Amino acid sequence: MRQLVRTAPAALPAVLRAPLAMSAALATAVLVALGILHFRDSGLTGIDAALLPSIDGVRPPWRHVALVFDFGGEPVGSVILIALLSGVCWLLRQVRTAVLTVAGVVVTVAVTTVLKPVVGRTIHGEFLSYPSGHTAMATALALVIGLLLTERMGLGRAAGVALSLGLALVAGVAMGWAEVALGAHYPTDALGGFCAALAAVPGTAWVLDRVADRL
Repeated sequence: MRQLVRTAPAALPAVLRAPLAMSAALATAVLVALGILHFRDSGLTGIDAALLPSIDGVRPPWRHVALVFDFGGEPVGSVILIALLSGVCWLLRQVRTAVLTVAGVVVTVAVTTVLKPVVGRTIHGEFLSYPSGHTAMATALALVIGLLLTERMGLGRAAGVALSLGLALVAGVAMGWAEVALGAHYPTDALGGFCAALAAVPGTAWVLDRVADRL
């Protein structure tokens, strides 16, 4: 008689594999296109020229809000957020998602770290800016939360995609706004960071599931 074995909940729910693969491909294309467009170029054009003057240099109390968001992307803040989300996943017995919380952020931030010197875009004449690591980190964590909720709630494809990408968008916009408002990034840097997370997290989750299934 064949023994039935209950598998661990997937890091990437089956209903989201195809749609997130497509969104990851699109995000990768945008990430690369923006990198080429702003290669060694720190000038203000297009979206940056239109948005930066109205966002950069916000005053209190909005500056305080921006600083709170920014702290979440700093080493101490990000470690706290990752530890909290990973801990919740462990308590819910979502072991793969707990691992993805760490691995997904690490891979995402690694992508932004490698791309910055390659693209060579700077802000204020000296700081490498494309893509935004803070925005990428926030988007990655929000996307992991979306994957977790989709799996736990047994959502269908449409609801799961809407929830996961919706959370990612909200987190990306919030952190991206904060980074631009504090003068740390151009708007397209934030968009690049958002795309980096959308490209990295689903792929990391898929690899994690494959490795875990083989083990």
